[in-house]
Amino acid sequence: MGIFQNTEITTAERSLEPSMQHSPVIEGDIVHDPEAGATTAEYGIVMLAAVGFAGLLVAILKSPEVNELLMGIVRNALNTGA
Repeated sequence: MGIFQNTEITTAERSLEPSMQHSPVIEGDIVHDPEAGATTAEYGIVMLAAVGFAGLLVAILKSPEVNELLMGIVRNALNTGA
């Protein structure tokens, strides 16, 4: 039983001019891209940083000092209009 590999050049590669074809892309070949998945990893790191920042913000806003400061701002704003 032999190994089957499709050696037909893909449609996108066929549509390029011969001068623009660097090397034929053969279906079934593995593309060795050193940056494959880099974008996904960057999004993952950004999401972790955002969750950490949100957690820190929640902790700060729950503190009694900040709560009193915010309530003072709201009271002052409500009393100014009267």
